Order: sequence, then structure tokens, then C-alpha cells
Amino acid sequence: MNIDIAGLPPECIVFETSPLAELGLALHALSEPGHHPGLHGWATATAASLEPDLADRLHEAEFLWRNTFSDVFMPFAGVRGGNGRTGATLAEDLDILDRLDDERFVSAALEFTCASLYGIGAPSPLSDPLMRARALDMAAARGPRQMEFTRQLLADPAPVRRWVRRLFEDCDEAFFADTWRRAQVQLVADARHKTDLLRRKGAGEALDAVSAALSLDDGACRISVDKMTEGSTTATDPSVGAGLTLIPTSFGWPHLMVLHAPGWRPVIHYPVRRPELPSPASVEMLQLRMEALAHPVRMRLCRNLARSPYTTGELADSHSITAPEVSRHLSVLKKAGLVTTRRRGRYVLHQLDLTVVARLGSDFLEGVLR
Repeated sequence: MNIDIAGLPPECIVFETSPLAELGLALHALSEPGHHPGLHGWATATAASLEPDLADRLHEAEFLWRNTFSDVFMPFAGVRGGNGRTGATLAEDLDILDRLDDERFVSAALEFTCASLYGIGAPSPLSDPLMRARALDMAAARGPRQMEFTRQLLADPAPVRRWVRRLFEDCDEAFFADTWRRAQVQLVADARHKTDLLRRKGAGEALDAVSAALSLDDGACRISVDKMTEGSTTATDPSVGAGLTLIPTSFGWPHLMVLHAPGWRPVIHYPVRRPELPSPASVEMLQLRMEALAHPVRMRLCRNLARSPYTTGELADSHSITAPEVSRHLSVLKKAGLVTTRRRGRYVLHQLDLTVVARLGSDFLEGVLR
């Protein structure tokens, strides 16, 4: 995924906080606690404290934040003629959401029905009959709640918009105001630190500090985002205020999200780094590791290497294959960062790096240790 920033003045790259964007990820963590193991305690306590009526309404609308992260949580990026600034409070962010025109609100709210068309600037289902039919068909395929929400939204956006705002306000009263009060200190400090880094050392250093998945090309014209998705956008569209906004979140890890809808100001929503959180492997490295482990011989070698260090000769004898063949397989595993090597006297010992393998998934680790 790429973001074009060619000719963008440095002052147009800004770090800000957004209560509404943080609420969106908090709701995601509530509905998908498996994505966020570090938040199990918060999610369990918060879910248990919800009044039944609010819990039911959150269940009705969870498709806005469970499987896709709707752009309605970052309306500042889509207000036509806006300045791209976030609100200081949730109420201010919701006021910005109210300023988002119906076409953009509806398209953002129905991302779950048209996600495959997200990056191409598809017509609004409010004005285009084909897109309207597609949205209704996709909503019907996803379930009765999605179908009813889509039908009401396309029939008359205003009542649905009021319902959504009231839902977010009730979340604020029930749990989010306290959550934001605790998170805000860290997020403001992070945004201030990254802003200072941007001014003193430039965009490249600031992006490096945000995430290892972000990189700036040599000409400082394009930001590349290492994600398993394709897309591109520009930060130089004056219709929504040329610029790029980066927003820290305390709920986001391991997600790094990029708003790249055509005509919207690009936004990078990044998790604040914490020492206890591992740095993500690149997509290229993940692919290397999956390919390395897909070979049946290397799977069997891993079974040995998971238990104890082995020499090449020992592995060859154990599996009745030649030492050169073992060496070729070990080379693939080492290139993928899955095997460590150390010398003891005249022997070279190889061993599986269990920490790295564990991050790929417990099923594989349990399989090789079974």
C-alpha cells in the first residue's frame, strides 16, 4: 500500500489524537477480544458492566467495527472543504461526523458490503441504482441485522445517523469517558513526541518511530505500508485539505490501519509502541516463513530441531537423506529466521527458534512438539 506525499509541505503531516477513532478500536476490542490478548481484562470487565439495552444496540451495529473498521470513526478525513483536524473531545468529533455529507456517511457505513470496491471510488449507493442493489444483496448475505441497517440507511440516512450518534454518546457515558481519560495522556504524549521528531529529524525518522511497517522512499515522495493488501492514495488532494494525519491508539495492536478512500484525507492509525509488544515481521518475511514450513521434509526436520540442537550429519542420518540435502533445507529455514546456528568445537549445531515459531501459531508449535 502506498501514500503519495510528493510536494507535500512537512507542516501538512500531522500527529493528532481522536476520541472517536479510539472509541472505534475500543468497540472492536470488545467484539473481537481474540485479536487483542493484552486487553482481555479490560474487555471482560467492560462487557460485564454494560446495561442490557446498550449491549443489544452494540450487537446490532457491531459490523461497523468488528470485521471492517468503518471510516465513520474518522470523519475529519472526509468532510469536503474541511481542514483535516480532529476534535478535542468525543462530542467535537461527533459534531464533525454530523458535518459529513450523506453520500460519504452512507458509503463509509456500508464498507462491509462494498469492501472490494473501497479503493476505486465507487459511486454512492444513495445515487447509483447498481451500487444500491449491490449493497442490499451483500447485506442480505451477511445477515438480517446488516440487511435491516442497510435498508433503513438507504431509505433515509438521517434517523440512522441520529441513532449512531446516540449510540456513541451512550458508550461515552457508560464506559468510554473513563477509558479515554486514562488513555489520552499517553496518546497526547506520543503524538507530541512524534511531532517533535518530525520537525527535528524529518518524516523518515518519524515514520520509523511509528512502525517498522512504514517506510519512506529516497525522494521522500512516497510512503510504503507493509500490509497484506493493495491500495494507493494521495495526500495532496485540496478538496479535503491536503495532508496526512497519523493517529496513535492504545487499543490498536496488532492492527495498523490506513484510511485510503479516494477523495478522503489519508490517515494512518497506529498502535502506540510498548516494550512488551513484539515488533511485527514484514509481510515478505512472513511469506518466507510460511513457504519454508510448507515443505514436508522441513516439517520433519523442525520436529528434531524443536527438541534439541542437531548437526547436519545427525539430521541426515535420522532422516535417511544426504547431508547436502539437509544443508539446502536448513539454508531455507535460516533465511526465514526460523533456525539458529552455533558452533561447539568442530561441530555446528542447528536449533529451531521456538520464540519465532510460536508467533506463527500455536497449532504448528504443538504439532512439531507433539
